[in-house]
Amino acid sequence: MTQITVPTLGESVSEATVATWLKKEGEHVEADEPIVELETDKVTLEVNAPASGTLSQIVVQEGENVEVGALLGQIGEGAAANDTKPAAVAEAPQAQAPKEEVKEEVPAPAAASGPAVTVHVPALGESVSEATVATWLKKEGEAVSADEPIVELETDKVTLEVNAPIAGVIAKIIAAEGDTVEVGAKLGDISADGSVAAAAPAPAAEPAKASAPATKSEEGHKLSPAVSKMVADNNLDASQITGTGKDGRILKEDVIGYMEGAKSAPAPAPAAAPAPAAKAPTPAPSVVAPEKKGREERVRMTRLRQAISKRLKGAQETAAILTTFNEVDMGAIMALRKEYQDQFVKKHDVKLGFMSFFVKAAVEALKEFPAVNAEIDGDEIVYKNYYDMGIAVSTEQGLIVPVVRDCDQKSMAQIEKDIIDVGTRAREGKIALEEMQGGTFTITNGGIFGSLMSTPILNAPQSAILGMHKIQQRPMVMPNGQIEARPMMYLAMSYDHRIIDGKESVQFLVRIKDALEDPQRLLLNI
Repeated sequence: MTQITVPTLGESVSEATVATWLKKEGEHVEADEPIVELETDKVTLEVNAPASGTLSQIVVQEGENVEVGALLGQIGEGAAANDTKPAAVAEAPQAQAPKEEVKEEVPAPAAASGPAVTVHVPALGESVSEATVATWLKKEGEAVSADEPIVELETDKVTLEVNAPIAGVIAKIIAAEGDTVEVGAKLGDISADGSVAAAAPAPAAEPAKASAPATKSEEGHKLSPAVSKMVADNNLDASQITGTGKDGRILKEDVIGYMEGAKSAPAPAPAAAPAPAAKAPTPAPSVVAPEKKGREERVRMTRLRQAISKRLKGAQETAAILTTFNEVDMGAIMALRKEYQDQFVKKHDVKLGFMSFFVKAAVEALKEFPAVNAEIDGDEIVYKNYYDMGIAVSTEQGLIVPVVRDCDQKSMAQIEKDIIDVGTRAREGKIALEEMQGGTFTITNGGIFGSLMSTPILNAPQSAILGMHKIQQRPMVMPNGQIEARPMMYLAMSYDHRIIDGKESVQFLVRIKDALEDPQRLLLNI
């Protein structure tokens, strides 16, 4: 018997509901064939058969809730269900030369005292359909505990860990480091009885590859089970959809874009054009001396870095970006922090930093200039009457922007706590995808790295971003005519000129400057 278990469901998702059994008890199933659909609070995902055979038992019925690693059902040998129908089914794989490995796979579980459990790619979040295998934390033959992290996956937004659904031994690694995998794909096998059954799991990898062509449409387009179902449910012609995935694979986003009539779906196809562009370094040998060529190192960009480059370049190509500058005297805020820091920490158990002042000042300015808190959607302007602030955080993988929600309703102490929380989890790679979506305005602080002035790039589809910089003592002429050394900071606001006029941008930045130089205004809300 081979067990069908609930795969890992993604970050912070621990249970699902059995939505639909695609096979009935007694029916024959092929390895890697979808047999049951599970629903979480975010997505619907298919669980594939870990081996070929007969669905001998359905343990959990439709509508019931199950946790990660729970037993869903069992698959018996193809000829074990009854004397007639399964026998005919068992002969079919033998008649097909390409599926010789499938025939070898059936007796393998029977030979082992504990069947192998397959580790699948979990749901990766809204609009994310594939990931890259970044690092295997365990090697073949190593023992693992239930719920222990065994492999890290990298998407264009975050890095997430996949945990072992059961305790046992890593019997087979199917997806190697650097491979691109879709949601539901096989990552590896875990031997439940603790033995390294290398012979049994090895063929399991082959049927997975052998069954891949079966997901092609009649026109030859490669379709994953989820995409195939979406195409069938909407009566679409796969030959009319341009795939933007690896090797021309059609992704869910491609189907959605096609259904919405978006002409932009084929646009990523020119992404293949950079392939020749990637060969641009080829002429380099004529410039770089051969002895220096060997001292070069080529490292593939991470998915996050690729996403950052595409996103920022897309912002430049889409928006009409301009930047306006001003400077603010930080003396009043520094004096306020010095006077009340101890009391603030004692009461709220968090330090009073600079960011909460900037967030509060930005919220008040956004209320006065709603266009800065809006975005363009087609030929419409969407005004956001809520204030979800993106806070740029630098991590080892790159710059990401988690969002602090409803800043207009939070105290400065709560804002400081939230910023510390999302910043810490972002650097540890534990931030959830939904925590980086839906921001209305972004603040980035290059001053922590010593930047004196910069022109930040928009965080699309937002229409503006505020840049903070280093606080530096500079001589300033005071109202009484005297010259004093003051702690000054340059402010920069980049904005989309399509929606924000120059006058608005300047007045917005002046409003922030006034609030920061007289912080009592923030407390009195004036």
